[in-house]
Amino acid sequence: MITPNHVLDAKGLACPMPIVKTKKTMKDLEPGQVLEIQATDKGSTADLQAWAKSTGHEYLGTETEGDTLRHFLRKDGANTVSEGTVIPEITLESFKEKVEANENLTILDVRELDEYEEGHIRGAVHIPLGEVEQRCGELKKDELIYVICHSGRRSELAAQSMAKQGFKQLINVVPGMRDWTGEIV
Repeated sequence: MITPNHVLDAKGLACPMPIVKTKKTMKDLEPGQVLEIQATDKGSTADLQAWAKSTGHEYLGTETEGDTLRHFLRKDGANTVSEGTVIPEITLESFKEKVEANENLTILDVRELDEYEEGHIRGAVHIPLGEVEQRCGELKKDELIYVICHSGRRSELAAQSMAKQGFKQLINVVPGMRDWTGEIV
């Protein structure tokens, strides 16, 4: 059993708020201290794992109690400032115009499977954030890829991970599917 130094209540919050609150809380901890994040957002596991990896913090694991996910992160003192590569963004409105103009687009949807199945953009490739590092080889490194999630935070983390693996043309769609008004399948 992990004993945290601090507990953050992020229950009832949807992406990106658990990450936003975690980031703010982590700044107040000393290196080596453990933060417990209590969340109900199913996507928070992949979100926190990717965020921890991109910032140098250590993801210690997740315990489940009913509908509550208890995530544990250890603060690392060496790399807490680095957020990774800056990924260019496109507004959802501009992206929607490209989709509706039937442009030949490579769209990567990094939401969890249940979110994707509720509705996604026709032709989007689905690779959940937690699988991006292992599966991004399914995409071509020289293609322009539009990365989308629910709000724009997971897609940013996915694009940062892909950039580290040599992908050069990545664009984060912001805010993401939560505000999408176009056709879905």
